[in-house]
Parts: sequence; C-alpha cells; structure tokens
Amino acid sequence: MVINTSTLASLYGTNSIATLYGNGNLSGMLGGTQVTGSTTLSASVAARVQQALAGQRGNIDLLNASLASTQTRLSGLGQLQSALDTFEALAESLAGAGLSTSASVSTGGVLTASTSAGAKPGKYAVDVQQLAQGQVLNSGVQPAAGAAIGTGLGATVRLEWGTLGAEGFQPTGGTAQTITIDSSNNTLEGIAAALQEAGVSATVVRSNGGYALQVNGESGATQTLSISVSGDAALKAAIGFDPENPAAAGMTQAQVAQDAIVSIAGKEYRSSTNTVTGAIAGVTLNLAGKGETRLAITQDSSQIATNVAAFVKGYNALADKLAVLQEGALSGDNALSRVSMQLNAVMRIGGAGASAQALADVGLSRDADGKLVLNEIKLKAAIADDPDAVSRLFTNEGTGLADRIDERLGTLTAENGLIRRAQERTTHDLGRLNDQHAMMAQTLTIQAQALAQMYTMQEQMGGSGMLLNWWG
Repeated sequence: MVINTSTLASLYGTNSIATLYGNGNLSGMLGGTQVTGSTTLSASVAARVQQALAGQRGNIDLLNASLASTQTRLSGLGQLQSALDTFEALAESLAGAGLSTSASVSTGGVLTASTSAGAKPGKYAVDVQQLAQGQVLNSGVQPAAGAAIGTGLGATVRLEWGTLGAEGFQPTGGTAQTITIDSSNNTLEGIAAALQEAGVSATVVRSNGGYALQVNGESGATQTLSISVSGDAALKAAIGFDPENPAAAGMTQAQVAQDAIVSIAGKEYRSSTNTVTGAIAGVTLNLAGKGETRLAITQDSSQIATNVAAFVKGYNALADKLAVLQEGALSGDNALSRVSMQLNAVMRIGGAGASAQALADVGLSRDADGKLVLNEIKLKAAIADDPDAVSRLFTNEGTGLADRIDERLGTLTAENGLIRRAQERTTHDLGRLNDQHAMMAQTLTIQAQALAQMYTMQEQMGGSGMLLNWWG
C-alpha cells in the first residue's frame, strides 16, 4: 500500500499534513529508503505510521488556520488601503475652491484654462506674448544618408546646453556631453545615431533632393544647444553650431529655443513649456497662440451639485467596501475599526459655512447603515439660496468636509500611517508562520521516516518483540 496525499487527507483533512508535503506520497518523503525491497510500505506499516502521526493533527490544523487568517488579513489591509486611496483622491479633488469654480476666456485660439483646488473667483487680463518652443537645427544637404563626411580619422563633438542672452551663451553646468565621430559613423545616419545615444533628438530628413540631419531640442530658453567639433574641419563645417554666431558655417538654426512669456494683470511670467501653473493659484493655463484675452474664474453652481453627488457616491462606495471587509477579511480587525471611527468622527463634525452648517442643510443625511442619502431637491434649493455656503461646507480653507476627510485619510494612508504599519506587522507575522510551516514539515518528515523504518524492521522480524515500540 502506498500512502499518498489522498490517504493523508482522509486522516488529516484537506488543510493538513498533506498541504505540508505537497503532491508527493509518504514513500517519497522517506527519501528513497529501501524498505522491504522497495519504497512502498505495507498496509500495516502505513496504518501504524498514520496512527502514530495522528496526534500531530491538532498542531497542523492550528498552523494552517493561522496562515490562512494572516494571509486573508494582509489581503484585506491591501484592499482597505486601495479603497481609502480612491476616496482620498476624490476628496482632494474637491478640497480648495476648485469644488465650485470654472474658467472661461473671451478670445479663442489664445489659451484654455482649468481650475483645481485653491482657485478663487476673479477676472484677469492675460497677454500671451510668446509661446515656448524648442530649438531646431538643420545641416547642409548630403547626396546620400550614408555618404561619408570628413576624414573619418576621429573627431570629438562636444554638446552643451544653456541660455543665449545679452551676455552671450551661458552653458548650464553639468550638461556637457562628448561623442566621437570616426570612419565607423561619419555619415548622416551614423551621426544621428550617435546624437540619439547622447539623448539628443536627431533624425535624417529629405531636403532639396538630398538628405540632411535635423536636431529638435526640448522647449525652453535653457535648452539652446551648442555643438563644437575638433579634429575634422569638414565635419565641423557640416554639423557645428555656435549659438552666438548662428550664421557661421555649420548647421542652420530654423527655430530658436525660448520660454513662453505671459503677462497677467501687468506682471510677467515665464514657463519652459506652454502649460503655465502657479501664475494664478489653482489655475492651469494651456497656451495655444499669441494674443490678448480676458480670463474669468467664476463660481459654477451646477458644478457644485455635480461634485456633491460625486462625493456621496464615493463615500458610499467606501462604506460598502468597509462593510464587506468587516464581514470578511478584516472581521474584528483593530485597524478597520479605527478607520471607521475616524471617518465617522469627521462626518459628525461636518464643515463650516453660513446657512449650510450641517449636512442636513444641503440635503445630506445618513441611513441606518451609515451611508449618505442625497436629497437633490433640497441640495438645489440650498445652492440657489447661497452657493457660497454650500461650497464652504465642503471646502473652506481646510475646515470643510472634503478638506477634513482629505487630511484625515492622508494621515491614515501615509507611509508611516495606521494602514502601512498594520501591513508591516502582518507581513512580519506571515513570515514567522511560514518559517514555522517549513519547520513542521521538516520535523514530520523526519518522524515519518523513522517510524516507517522501525515498523518495517519489526514487521520483517515477524513482530518478535526484539525492538521496542518506542513511539507507542
């Protein structure tokens, strides 16, 4: 009779020693020991081994139960972290005046604008004086992309980025790079490849019936590129470029590197890209063309209702997830209980603001399960009566409901926060249990081997009693 996982499972159950030993059989666990001429045990020996090991079942079941519950808790904590992160992102998007503002411009084709947390109603005169752009350099035309340029004896090409101003070209420290051009790469294709290796956007393009090298830089005034060549005059004449003397022999500058320049209410702002942030708090400007326009940041009543509805939906989704975890993976878990208590505390505090000092004033209530219920008719009436008050209930310089939840969830989900610490402890516990699991498997294997050998020898000697049954 071969004792395999099926027979072990019949004794210990599915979460048992069979799990410890995998899909092998007891004969395999004996390490190939020859017993009665083979690794197959007799039925009587197998039965005695099973009976002797039966006393270990309680320990095995306890360990497997601990492993399963710890793995379940770790998974549950991960789900809790994800759910809190999702709702925190929603609360953060509503925090600040971005809850109820929108942006519009008077002139098309100049810029578009969007608002976020921190934006406040106001009107601004905006003059886009210059768009950001990257430098474009073109070499002279060559008859073929693979035609040799220069001697090929080895030339050093120095690339340096910086700013061209009234005092000339000012390199940016730490940007210089050097490449070598020799007979292996002294063609347009080879030079383009070498430049690309150095992080430069370089391509070979068709030009006037031939081929030319084109270099495209990143946008911004600090991205002006200087190319100096030593060791090969012909190569220098083909690809060299001096920002202070762009008309000299070498590459031709088709477009200069420059910042975007925007004047807002008479104050100048510069940006290396055509996306301007920080000029107006909570407002992002996306520049499209030169010209003047008027920018209006206004309170958007319809957006208030939309965002309140989004808040309710997000909160209820979180509440549903917490309930599922409470009934399952994190039943009775201290971390989950503390999260629920802190969220409930924030919801009881509510936010500040005029006639909307409590959630009920804007049509929000909580049902028996703690989920939010939105009365849209009451919300619309509150917005019509005092949109500022409704907005302040959710966001009011850190004291609104969305502000408070954003702050509280940020603390809970931080790297050193409650959830992360619980995950670290649980991961440590799981590692300790896995070590115990491995140790138990090793111990039971040794015991099974010893028992099988002893019982087999007793059986072979006809049960003469020469060996004591030291296991019982």
